[in-house]
Amino acid sequence: MDDGDGRETGVARTRSLRGLIGVLGADFAALSANRLLSIAVPWLVLTTTGSPAKTGLVAFCQITPFVIAQALAGPLIDRIGPRRVAITGDLVSMAAMIVAPLLFAAGGLNLWALMALMAVVGAADGPAIAAKSVFVPSVTRAARAPIERGTGLIAAVERTATVAGPALAGVLVATFGGAQSLWLSAALFGLAAVVTTATLADPAPDPAAPTTAEAGGYVAQLRQGAAFLRQDGLLRAIVGMLVATNLLDQAFMAVLLPVWALESGYGAETVGLVVSVFAGTSILAALLAATLAARLPRHVVYMVGFVIGGVPRFLAMALSIPLWGVLAVFAVGGLGSGFVNPIIGAVSYERIPARLLGRVRTLTSALAWAGIPFGGPFAAAVLAVSGLNGALLIVGGCYLVAIVVPGLRPEWSQMRRVAPAIDISAESALTDAEPEKGAKNGRAA
Repeated sequence: MDDGDGRETGVARTRSLRGLIGVLGADFAALSANRLLSIAVPWLVLTTTGSPAKTGLVAFCQITPFVIAQALAGPLIDRIGPRRVAITGDLVSMAAMIVAPLLFAAGGLNLWALMALMAVVGAADGPAIAAKSVFVPSVTRAARAPIERGTGLIAAVERTATVAGPALAGVLVATFGGAQSLWLSAALFGLAAVVTTATLADPAPDPAAPTTAEAGGYVAQLRQGAAFLRQDGLLRAIVGMLVATNLLDQAFMAVLLPVWALESGYGAETVGLVVSVFAGTSILAALLAATLAARLPRHVVYMVGFVIGGVPRFLAMALSIPLWGVLAVFAVGGLGSGFVNPIIGAVSYERIPARLLGRVRTLTSALAWAGIPFGGPFAAAVLAVSGLNGALLIVGGCYLVAIVVPGLRPEWSQMRRVAPAIDISAESALTDAEPEKGAKNGRAA
């Protein structure tokens, strides 16, 4: 139920799919815009400047504000609700992407202006994406579905957006140029805001959760989320792996993939095709995860999926195999990768108390993205030293190490069972002199 002010007044007594469909629709629109930018903007910079270093710098300018704003947005989401944060963020991103092609048409879109606009998008998009994720447990409960179903569908939508965005970007960039394709990203951000406004209400408190009064102000609540994360060994292990692999994924997407396409004689449409093939098969895997994940061994599926989805693509491109072979490798990689995010989502929603969801989700997401701003510059530096094939092998080797080494830690065994989310009072978060005690003896808080 909705009280007319964008807030649920209670738990739905009958099955309702409206909220779940709304989250899926808003996510699809905003993520499609984001994925479109991930192809169009690097290609625009690379073709106008010819500089991989400047291409990486623009990506850095978008991702850094994304990470910082998302990390700081948690208490705001928990205070005013995810609905307003999501709507405002998408509208600001829309405005920035309207300004960019207008400046380009007027001859004023220099590198500094593009960097500033991408920073605005990053600062707005980070909190908006995190806010949408906070809806997932409540809309999944309203749909009378297991949490794996909700996270699997969200992952499938994310992968679908990863197909649609790059595919559209490839066609639009090849036809109209990189700057003009930004109009579509503006429209998609606007559509996300409209869908959120029309279909979603702020989640009502979980009636099964303990009711504890909030203590302190913004900083105290931010520290409370950090205290919970410090005490949960499994969430810390997941975040640590994601920090490294996300940095390497960004190095691949922002620099290595476009440079490979140029040096191999391909165009922007090939970049879009490669990414879309990967995402296309991962959609199938995510849908399978939505159906089967509750019955699969989480740890094994997670680790195998991560390796298959991340490592072979580097080797295939470094060996200069034909395009059809590269596409086949990406197709298999997508099948592995599609199982990863549904498992991460289910584990985090099971372990984080509802009233801390905004704070902990934004913090874990921001930390997982913390390495991404350095992915582009890292790839550019490795590329300058070792050339394209050497860079692909080095980054691919780092990717394998980033999965295998953390994956040997004992905390991963906790994936096999559902751990009850333990709520931490504001007082304990502020006064606990030994916040790491639970983690030191291997317990998950």
